[in-house]
Formats: sequence, C-alpha cells, structure tokens
Amino acid sequence: MTDDDTAIRLAKRVAELLCCSRREAELYIEGGWVQVDGRVVEEPPARVRSGQAVTVAPGARPQPIPPATLLWNHRAGDPIALPADGPQGGPQRVLRRQLAGQECVAPLERAASGLVVFTQDHRIGRRLVEEAALVEHEFNAEVRGRPSDAALRDLAMGARSLGCTACKASVSSHGDDVSGLRLAVKGWSGGLRAERWFRDAGLQLLALRRIRIGRIPLAGLEPGRWRFLAAHERF
Repeated sequence: MTDDDTAIRLAKRVAELLCCSRREAELYIEGGWVQVDGRVVEEPPARVRSGQAVTVAPGARPQPIPPATLLWNHRAGDPIALPADGPQGGPQRVLRRQLAGQECVAPLERAASGLVVFTQDHRIGRRLVEEAALVEHEFNAEVRGRPSDAALRDLAMGARSLGCTACKASVSSHGDDVSGLRLAVKGWSGGLRAERWFRDAGLQLLALRRIRIGRIPLAGLEPGRWRFLAAHERF
C-alpha cells in the first residue's frame, strides 16, 4: 500500500490496536474485517503509515475462512469460467481468498445450461469426481420430434457406453415438433459429448439443462448468477 520506510505491516498494526496475537490479527485481516482509510484490505503483509486510519468492523471474529464452493447457473453459450459478477441475493461479503484457486468439478459443455460447481474444498472435489459413480445428475432435455421407447433405451445404454454408471430416461412432455425428456445419470463426466450421445440414439438434441447434482437443486438460481454452497448443504 505504501513504500514509506517508516510503514509497518498491517498485521502488526492490528495486533497493537486490538491487543491480540499476530495470528489473530492476520485472521481479522483475511476475513475482510479491517479497513485502511475506509477501504477493506485483506493482505496481512500490506504496509501502513502511522497517519493512516486502521479500523476493525464491529462484531469481527478472528476465524479461519473455510474453503468456498460456488453454485452457478450457466447460460448456454457462455464460457465455462468463474463468473465475474457478484453473487445472487444482494450485497454480501465476498473475499478474494474465497475466489482464488477455484476448480470446476462439475463442468458442462458450453452449449448446455444449468448447474455448474466450482470449489476450493478437496472433499467436494473428491465427491463429484472420484466418487462420481455415486452422485446422480438430473437433466431436462429438448429433442426434435417424438422419441420412441427404443430411442430412450438406446439413450440409456449409450450413456453407459460413454462412461456413465447408470442412466434413466423418460419423456416429460410430448409435442409434434419438440419433446421434453428427463434424464437421471450417475457417473456423469464433463468430457461426455451430449450431442453425440443423443445422435447415436437417433435423437436430435436441441437443448440440455442440468437441474440437480445429488441433493443440490438449481431451483431459485437465476441464469448467469451464482451463490455460495451453504454450510448445511451436502451433495
């Protein structure tokens, strides 16, 4: 923040201000509780001069920041990348360290839409990647025409041949031009090419939308927006 030779580390200044340990001071700063001249600073090594105003928010707690998981409603055609906008639901504290090092562990093809998961938590990564065979993904699909029972069987068998461990396919709506399908798939891989999967079953895929992963639904999340996975939620 400054190159002044008389400046000291922000963590040292906060420790002096609150009469706490250096580690507790670092936790206050990393938690986004500390402002320097009215601006939040999250880096404990930042240097401050004696004349700068350092304040700590009321109710601040020196607690470690747990790994964050983001749930994103991907819009078809958008890049599969960490969204730049803030979370859905109005102003809330979002820390830099909550966005750093996020890994997409439940990707979609760019042409598909719906629920995508980014996480810093290795336990969630293991659940959705290494234990993918146990986690069910629910999709809504739109296809051209009216699919036959044989096409639905081929769709389920095709999913298994492409690496999925289970697939149930059923018709959710009929139309002369477009029909809706519901798919429940275990062992879903981001590398699975949906258009080829449907084409091999004799179906023309028009749209694919993931609406649930395990016990986490897409419901309530607006297109293009994201939210944090709550502490009580489990896949």
